[in-house]
Amino acid sequence: MTARTVTRRLAVAGLASIAAGAAAAPLHARAGSTLLGYEASGPAADRGIGLAAPPECTHGTRSSTAGPFYTPLTPQRDTLREPDTRGEPLAFEGLVLAHDCRPLAGAVIDIWHCDERGHYDNRGFRYRGHQFTDAAGAFRFETIRPVRYSGRTPHIHVKAQGEATPVLTTQVYFPDLQEANAGDRIFRDDLVMHLDRAGDGWRGRFDFVLPPA
Repeated sequence: MTARTVTRRLAVAGLASIAAGAAAAPLHARAGSTLLGYEASGPAADRGIGLAAPPECTHGTRSSTAGPFYTPLTPQRDTLREPDTRGEPLAFEGLVLAHDCRPLAGAVIDIWHCDERGHYDNRGFRYRGHQFTDAAGAFRFETIRPVRYSGRTPHIHVKAQGEATPVLTTQVYFPDLQEANAGDRIFRDDLVMHLDRAGDGWRGRFDFVLPPA
């Protein structure tokens, strides 16, 4: 066997090893992988929220229409409030989970909602943003409570995707607006968040369960 043959065999073996390693690596570790069009960056730093996962999960959170005002490729950020923000402060948080209740670390969650006058910003990114979940599958946005507009009860739009799940598109509602909720044909009871007072604002929680691919 010549030195050239040995070198060629070693090179082929090395390439095979690299390919096998790439196949075994988590998706978020692969260069150029994307979720909802965003380059996957892996789990966020620990948010320290300490949310306990539910004991049981459904096969998946109900999907709902995205509506006409979705804007892709929003800024990655935790705070959607701005210096001139009006409206009641809301901390919107929760977990992104697999159908078996495992936390989905590094999942992307993208939210958008109308402003304190019932208008959507369709030219910029006011009250729009995305983030990646931490190792516990947790997310938290600092925003405001959106208000009612013609034909719709207040709601928050959401898109979420894990490393190996399809995109979930849905809407989340508020439990203290029963009359407005009842008059909205898109509203669904199983998409209502848990809501508590928090200082001069609100703290809302909703856990998103993503179905398997």
